Amino acid sequence: MKEDSFYRVLNFLVGASWAFILLGAALTFKFFIFFNLLTAIFATFIYIFFSLFFVLLLDAFIVNKQRLNETKKQTKLLELIASKLEKKELD
Repeated sequence: MKEDSFYRVLNFLVGASWAFILLGAALTFKFFIFFNLLTAIFATFIYIFFSLFFVLLLDAFIVNKQRLNETKKQTKLLELIASKLEKKELD
């Protein structure tokens, strides 16, 4: 159950980050449009670039957690295979 809640929280944070990016990009563009169109576009791209870093960071947490779980499963299977091979060698 802890894994399920961990994934749920991370997936919620990823979704919230995407919403934050979209809303923040719109607000950044509206704020900087008073200066110049080029400045507004540049500031919006800078905002999106740094915001996407956090989305990728959260996604990396999810991928690494899944990789760890798969590695644990594979380790258990390999230990089981090794113990069965040792039993056969002893017989």
